Amino acid sequence: MKVIHFDSKFGELKLQVDTLDDMWHLERILAAGDEVESHSMRTYKVGTKEEKKSVTVRLKTERVEFAKNANRLRILGPIIWGEPEEYVQIGKYHSIDIETGDRLKIIKNWKKYDLDRLKQAEKESKKPKIRIIVLDDEKALNALLRSFGVEYGAEFYSNGSKKDENYSKTQEQYFGKIMAEIERHPEKFVVAGPGFTKENLKTFIMKRKPELLKRIVFESVSYAERSGVNELLNRGVIEKIAGEERFEKEMKLIEELLVDINKDNGRAAYGILEVKKANDAFAIGKLLVLDDYLRTDREAEGVVETADRNKAEIIIFSSEGDAGGKLKGLGKIAALLKFKIRE
Repeated sequence: MKVIHFDSKFGELKLQVDTLDDMWHLERILAAGDEVESHSMRTYKVGTKEEKKSVTVRLKTERVEFAKNANRLRILGPIIWGEPEEYVQIGKYHSIDIETGDRLKIIKNWKKYDLDRLKQAEKESKKPKIRIIVLDDEKALNALLRSFGVEYGAEFYSNGSKKDENYSKTQEQYFGKIMAEIERHPEKFVVAGPGFTKENLKTFIMKRKPELLKRIVFESVSYAERSGVNELLNRGVIEKIAGEERFEKEMKLIEELLVDINKDNGRAAYGILEVKKANDAFAIGKLLVLDDYLRTDREAEGVVETADRNKAEIIIFSSEGDAGGKLKGLGKIAALLKFKIRE
């Protein structure tokens, strides 16, 4: 994401969307009533025929849809301005499809956490993406770290058994699939798993495509499952490799919260009622809130704004990550407290 211009007086921001992650951030920032302006195509009737015309339109946002599989962000609402005027009907509903490389203008009442999110998106767009493969001698799971969480991809299986005569050949075929997956992506990979399979894969790649090893880091984890990916995040492995803190920070914070809840030590609050009580007592050190909840619930928005004024640290969790799933189960909002507020 590239911020081109920001006018704080009028709340106008111009930006360029560079990645799929940028679209995800924008979906979390845009709310009903925000104005969005961009180039689009509009159907125009000429007699009995319909033609597509290029226009610039500004919508009053009613709905935002992020389609990660289609690499598109769609913004829907009535047109409030547009040009050329002969192709635009004020008040008619229209949708703007934002894709990578597109520019748009957003006019809204910008909250501090919205602007913080934009800065975060700009920062993240400059960092390399990290892909993860967790594997054992039977299965390999492929994952990509994105801003909105871990996006799981293809799984590869070994069809052989160690008792089979052709086990070595079957294992080579299995490793070949994994090597091909690494070869077709430019990002750095973390390959991890229990036992010696990862070392055998390393030897396999060394003999055939040794140049690939320059962008592979090998680590140990307990399981070749999603829990193995979470183990890497909890240990800070990805942070060391990519300098990426946000997603790992979510995992660590939710674990810290769960420890305090299980200890019943009075240093954690969860659910909107408990968090509001802690907020009124100026007790919140860190406020954890789910992005979907903040975007759609006025009460949650009010709590976050008050906590921000009270100098609490605000951490907005992705609803698509495992940490966000755990926060959702705790009422979508929680807090780590600076001091105990109940007996």
